[in-house]
Amino acid sequence: MKKQEIKLKNSNFNYSIIIGENILGELSKRVKLLCPKTKKIAFIFDKNVPVKFKMILKNKLKNYELTFLYFSANEKTKSLKYVNLFLEKLLAKEFNRTDLIIGVGGGITGDVSGFVASIFKRGLNFINVPTTLLAQVDSAVGGKTGVNSNYGKNLIGSFYQPKLVISDTAFIKSLPRKEMVCGYAEILKHSIIKDRNFFNWLKLNTKFLLSKEKDKLIFAIKKSCLIKKYFVNKDVNEKNLRMVLNFGHTFAHAIEAKNNYFKNITHGEAVLSGMVLATRLSVIRKVCSRDTMKEIENIYLTNNLSYTYKKFSNQNLIKDLLPFLKNDKKNDDKKINFILLKKIGKTTLPSKNKISINQLRKYGKAISQY
Repeated sequence: MKKQEIKLKNSNFNYSIIIGENILGELSKRVKLLCPKTKKIAFIFDKNVPVKFKMILKNKLKNYELTFLYFSANEKTKSLKYVNLFLEKLLAKEFNRTDLIIGVGGGITGDVSGFVASIFKRGLNFINVPTTLLAQVDSAVGGKTGVNSNYGKNLIGSFYQPKLVISDTAFIKSLPRKEMVCGYAEILKHSIIKDRNFFNWLKLNTKFLLSKEKDKLIFAIKKSCLIKKYFVNKDVNEKNLRMVLNFGHTFAHAIEAKNNYFKNITHGEAVLSGMVLATRLSVIRKVCSRDTMKEIENIYLTNNLSYTYKKFSNQNLIKDLLPFLKNDKKNDDKKINFILLKKIGKTTLPSKNKISINQLRKYGKAISQY
């Protein structure tokens, strides 16, 4: 499949997402076009990215004054401490607002790089080069940036759009299955909340995605980006409809926080768990049918992903999550604001299913027994 380009444009922003294999050559001409006054470029570079990509980027942008800031990206380093460290280094290098930050790494690197760009001198040029499947299909699209707090995930941040996103599938070749599953969770979520035909395609093609077949990857990345684009364009700052993209994430973020962001449970695995729990809750609330729930669970079973939710057949494990649901960023009162599923391709609207902690305690046994 040839290189694909998606344009995101409304009154607040105008940028492209370029998807393809071995497309880092696009950077030099795009930087010249989008940031014509740039003289200095700082790369915030995830240490997990293979060194060969640093050399490629260094060669492609050799006409600029380059600074490489290395980052061991994980949920604990996604913090104000590291944001401040990067800001100090940019100030020491005398960067100004016409210069550029390029984030090279997964979703955490993109979130931190974008946040640094948004607050450095009130706004610095930013380009995102996501290197994981998860980042390419989700976090690199839509302009959310930020860091974690002791009180929860992504509670400190801003909305700041990049000048460009380059999703090169060459990065994905080095990813282990666990990372592929992480990205697949968001691809599956996009199909569940918006596109029944895409869900049917995933039933047939998930095994090819997880084995990194190039054309299938490019198709799924593009499809996911288009679905996310739909929600972002309608609600840039996540005041209402965009919250639908958080289907499964209320439980997922609680799972991550409960486990202290332990690396053995990835964000994607937590989302896969969270989507099943949210679907079970949808059935209990009589919003969704059991058949829909079984159809979703079957795609997990077929692709050896049911391990992500089977542990939550234990009622006590579900109850342990309840204290961590209170800090979900969709909440605007003491109740938990859930996105529930009506059918594959359609969810409830935000704020239509607010559930108290006491109600959730009563549901705990039923959720665990499905």
